[in-house]
Amino acid sequence: MVNFAAAIREHWVHILVPLGFVIGVYLDRRNDQKLTAFRNKSALYSRSYDIS
Repeated sequence: MVNFAAAIREHWVHILVPLGFVIGVYLDRRNDQKLTAFRNKSALYSRSYDIS
């Protein structure tokens, strides 16, 4: 059986790079949701109703 610590030591790049990518995608999507929610509430993008 392969020593777990030795396997981690040899293949840490193969673990951390995909993990960092997944965390980055998650944080990017969460930030996009926050910005979309702000845009939906913003007066700048709200529709103007012309009552005439």
